[in-house]
Amino acid sequence: MAATARVADGTALSPDGSAPTPGVPKPVRKRGPWRTGLLLASPAIAVLALLFIAPLFMLVYNSFRTQAGDPTLHNYTRFLGDSFYRDVLWHTLWIGALTTLGCLVVGYPFAVYLRGRSPRARNYLSLVLLSPLLISMVTRAYGWLVLLGPKGPIADGFHALGLDAPKMLYNDTAVVVGMVHVMLAYMVLPLMGSLDRIDPALAPAAKGLGASGWTCFWRITVPLSLPGMLAGSLIVFSLTVSSFVTPAILGGPTVKLMPYFVYTEATSNLNWPYAAAIGFVLIVVTTILTAVYARLLRGRGGKEVFA
Repeated sequence: MAATARVADGTALSPDGSAPTPGVPKPVRKRGPWRTGLLLASPAIAVLALLFIAPLFMLVYNSFRTQAGDPTLHNYTRFLGDSFYRDVLWHTLWIGALTTLGCLVVGYPFAVYLRGRSPRARNYLSLVLLSPLLISMVTRAYGWLVLLGPKGPIADGFHALGLDAPKMLYNDTAVVVGMVHVMLAYMVLPLMGSLDRIDPALAPAAKGLGASGWTCFWRITVPLSLPGMLAGSLIVFSLTVSSFVTPAILGGPTVKLMPYFVYTEATSNLNWPYAAAIGFVLIVVTTILTAVYARLLRGRGGKEVFA
């Protein structure tokens, strides 16, 4: 005869397990893992729906309206049909790409250097890396305004060498320099995560087989750190193309990006539907580019690179 199944407190169940023995309370059913996960994620889902999805829905809704509230496609035809606004869109993406490249060039050597430091040194250097995020964006931008100004220390250095100081303010260079300073941590942190996951025995093994230090770096370290490079690029690019304060201060009246025109149309011209359309176009373009990055982040053979 088959043994009688029992629950945790020792009460008997029916032999087939479908119903408890008469007079015995029903056993407590375990909640499925997906239900537990949904319950734990419900606060975050509620916050996301309230602070992101609902405003995004209202943005899309208003972009298809006139100022009088009538349905229209004029906001999008006006934007897409004007070469000036298309140039602004491409210029915004170009600044985002330059900032991403600058963060990668500056941040990759720093991340490699951090990899070989002691935990204490890494903590101090990480604090230095994150310190710009503890300061107001306006304060950081005005700091660069002083440094890059015609009477700043950089210009004084050129004059001390008998050279004419180049124009370093109110152009793309100033915006990219300021944005790299702001976004550098967002590139270094994912890179550190990827570098830490590389087996430290790979490089010595390759050197034992005759590979040089540069060969180990280019054939082992760089390919295995590619997920961190892509993740950092995704974060930096997305944040850069939507930034307003730093480009507005360092770019001045000559560098106008998409966020500036959203702000102008909404506050100066009071044309909220057109501002919504400009913002939604930027969101769509950024989302498409982000989707391309996300596809690359899925790694080789369809497996997650972070697994």
